[in-house]
Amino acid sequence: MARIVKAALLQTDWTGDKESMIDKHEAAAREAAKQGAQIMCFQELFYGPYFCQEQDPKYFSYTEPIPDGPTTKRFQALAKELNMVLVLPMYEIVQPGLYYNTAAVIDADGRYLGKYRKQHIPQFLVSGRSTTSHLAHMVTQFLILQLAKLACTSVTTATSQKAGVHSA
Repeated sequence: MARIVKAALLQTDWTGDKESMIDKHEAAAREAAKQGAQIMCFQELFYGPYFCQEQDPKYFSYTEPIPDGPTTKRFQALAKELNMVLVLPMYEIVQPGLYYNTAAVIDADGRYLGKYRKQHIPQFLVSGRSTTSHLAHMVTQFLILQLAKLACTSVTTATSQKAGVHSA
């Protein structure tokens, strides 16, 4: 018998500041848990403006280390409280001037599982010229890859079944 995993996805408008965005996403996670969600994925760079729309160095102050930053720690406690896996796309700082668009993955027991760093976030230099981020980066642990494969397979299967296509 197939195991059904209920997931929640959140895409919302930017409130204009980091703290209210974090509060807004925490409230959404609580609501999703009430509705039975077991996994929740937040929008890209969830607590700030999307860098493609706002390439402004003032948002460098929004960066945090992952997993030791305050937002990761806060959502580890929330994941444990709600018994929900959370995927948190945030603005990570590795060292001054080295930033990533990174998704931290928190297990339902509150453990930090790993992170995935996207390659497209610009690095602003003093001259204002942007370059791409370093190619070497830590990848997520096996579980998130399995979740991604499961999600893609489930969506593909559901779409195929609606269209009358069945896999062998």
